Amino acid sequence: MSSNSRTSTPLRVAVVVASTREGRFAPVVTRWLTGHLDQRDDMTTDVVDLAETPLPTVFPAFGQPPAPGTEEALALVSPRLAAADAFLFVTPEYNHSFPASLKNAVDWHNTQWHGKPIGFVSYGGLSGGLRAVEQLRLVMAELNATTIRNTVSFHNAFGAFGEDGAVDDPAVDTAAKALLDQLAWWAHALREARTRTPYAA
Repeated sequence: MSSNSRTSTPLRVAVVVASTREGRFAPVVTRWLTGHLDQRDDMTTDVVDLAETPLPTVFPAFGQPPAPGTEEALALVSPRLAAADAFLFVTPEYNHSFPASLKNAVDWHNTQWHGKPIGFVSYGGLSGGLRAVEQLRLVMAELNATTIRNTVSFHNAFGAFGEDGAVDDPAVDTAAKALLDQLAWWAHALREARTRTPYAA
């Protein structure tokens, strides 16, 4: 495959929706984000909603087979993460960190994250979920992923969106473009690197 064809092939971006809480605000933020992704011809989107694809919370003992139903649950998530060239995590902040549902999904996987970029869209109260993002950077570095510097954070998120799901502040849409541009740069570079040489953790 030539360098030009690698660049012209759309990037496969998995949007991982972290919150599984009843009455969650995540769908509003996710629809806004996928709206931006839909405007780009260099990316295709796969929304991996952890509320719709719940994973077991009990891990098997080392060397032992997983509990019944585990492989079926993972089959709804793992191949989609493996196929992704890049990730976007949509996450709220719980107790200065990120939801247990997201940590669980991260921990069920390993090689799926290797050598791939991850961007963050967070939301919450005054902090806008930024403390969740800072903790995620530490976790994903351990899994050999590259986290994108730019983020989008919604402070006092419930008041940031209109009834139509649009954001009133144009600076947020500008921030989204900057995030996706950075994600695209890293995704193309790392995809080409993985094509040349399989990632060695």
